[in-house]
Amino acid sequence: MAADWQTSPSDTELEELDQFLRAHGGDEDLLLDGVHGFLTALAIGPQPAKPSEWLPEILHEPFADPAEGERVLTLLAHLNDAIAPELETGTYEPILGELDTDDGQLAFTARGWCEGFSRGIDLRAPVWEGRLGHDSELMELLGPIIALAIDDGVFESDADFAPLSDEDYDECLAQIPAAVGAVADYWKEHPLSAAELAAPASEGTLSPPRRRSGRWVH
Repeated sequence: MAADWQTSPSDTELEELDQFLRAHGGDEDLLLDGVHGFLTALAIGPQPAKPSEWLPEILHEPFADPAEGERVLTLLAHLNDAIAPELETGTYEPILGELDTDDGQLAFTARGWCEGFSRGIDLRAPVWEGRLGHDSELMELLGPIIALAIDDGVFESDADFAPLSDEDYDECLAQIPAAVGAVADYWKEHPLSAAELAAPASEGTLSPPRRRSGRWVH
């Protein structure tokens, strides 16, 4: 079946999954934008993750309706399996949140996507942290994502970062696809060493996700 999932999920499928996550999520659970960021981090990261690892980070209750459960799992699998082909074809776009501004306009936000991305890193925290600690190239490739995450209060930083202007924020949003692709290429070109693979597991150091309002857009 995976061979039939080379195209991205439709807007109808995304809306269906979004409604389910909103109806069944708690205050700190990921919504659709967060799920997409989470799955993206795992897809481009140093070690693949099995569904048995990542599904518990998204779904927290047994399905009351088996048919609904099968449908939700299918939608999640479609969303996950589409990421790699999208990166290969240059069609990857993050699922972003949409917020009301003070002047009544709508603005895009990466906060939810970045929350999910941070959880994806946390799932493989030892190898990410070890590599980031001694390879500045990886940190530079993640630059736009880190800037957005810090600006939105998702990542904590000891450094003093000035808030992004609206123009800089929008520019970082536009750079997410290229950054994601570059990080994916980085891990392919610089795979984990035997020592890194043997690194002990540790708890992630990123701050816990925060609930956000708004709707997703793709």
